[in-house]
Amino acid sequence: MAAADWFGTDVAAPSARRPPARSQSVARPRRRPRGRRLTGGIVWITVFAVLLVGVVAVNVAVLRVNMSVNDLNQQQLDLQAQNATLASEVSSAGSSLRIEQAARRLGLVPAPATDTSYVDVSRK
Repeated sequence: MAAADWFGTDVAAPSARRPPARSQSVARPRRRPRGRRLTGGIVWITVFAVLLVGVVAVNVAVLRVNMSVNDLNQQQLDLQAQNATLASEVSSAGSSLRIEQAARRLGLVPAPATDTSYVDVSRK
């Protein structure tokens, strides 16, 4: 394998090539179909615009759904707090101390423990 001398001075100069001679016809400038190219660009821009509008519409819909979910979560928390308050009120209303106080206001007195008797209802 021969080593190439990259820095050597014996590098061949590039040959100057001439284009082939043309016939005696008049040189015409090339025409490009600008209408087709411009129409294609407009089509792609329209397609991307429609896609972007679709993405924005989906994002707006998701945002609205998230806002309604947040509202429902807040309502749920409020209802849970109300349920806890009502459960506390029911619990305090059913306490024996409160029932005893309400009975005293109505003129009732507790029965003495010596007057209390039990009835045996079991069958023998």
